[in-house]
Amino acid sequence: MKEEIKKRLNEIESYLKGYMDDGKQFFASSSFQTHSIPMLHILNTIAPGFPVYFIDTGFHFPETLEFRDQVAGQLNLNVMNQKGEIPLMNQLNSEGRFFFQSNPGYCCSINKTQPMDSLMKQYDIWITGVRKDQNANRSKMDYEADGPHNTLRFHPMIHWNSRMIWEYRKQHNLPTHPLEAEGFLSIGCLPCTQKFSMEQGDGRDGRWKGMKKNECGLHTDLIK
Repeated sequence: MKEEIKKRLNEIESYLKGYMDDGKQFFASSSFQTHSIPMLHILNTIAPGFPVYFIDTGFHFPETLEFRDQVAGQLNLNVMNQKGEIPLMNQLNSEGRFFFQSNPGYCCSINKTQPMDSLMKQYDIWITGVRKDQNANRSKMDYEADGPHNTLRFHPMIHWNSRMIWEYRKQHNLPTHPLEAEGFLSIGCLPCTQKFSMEQGDGRDGRWKGMKKNECGLHTDLIK
């Protein structure tokens, strides 16, 4: 396992230094879950001070916002918030229900996909922590992919698995999201996230339960 991690670290460093040598402008996005932190630690070791964007939907768990700030301070990260253009008070349908109830796909679009699309117009490379072992859609991805606006997507963790993430976190004493101890293994917006259960079989199945949905659009709509 240690040799596999070392191999992957060398690959990430090679890609990132190549982008830097070419003068590419890059940023990373993070949802600040437990499994997100190794990527941020690795990238900040190679390129200290690189921009990390947190897509603030307005519906996050308070614990996630606290954890974001804790990690930013502990790792000395350059974290910035990115918000959508539609205020929460205007995200209600004709019956006064929030879009996450009546139209979750549209809610994700205006609060996550559109803000990220705006960011991609400003940079050459978007770095995201998707992994092949997370779901069927991501299993088809590799290190790089084309995105909108001639922006390249870089997936440094694509070949990592949960055991490798755990090993790296242990080695570097990286923090754990406080809600993980309560059974939340994949944490998104509060209204659309549930605790993990054995019947679900996959940590991400706690997201959008009963909505026939397992992606917010960042890794479906913003990839070619």
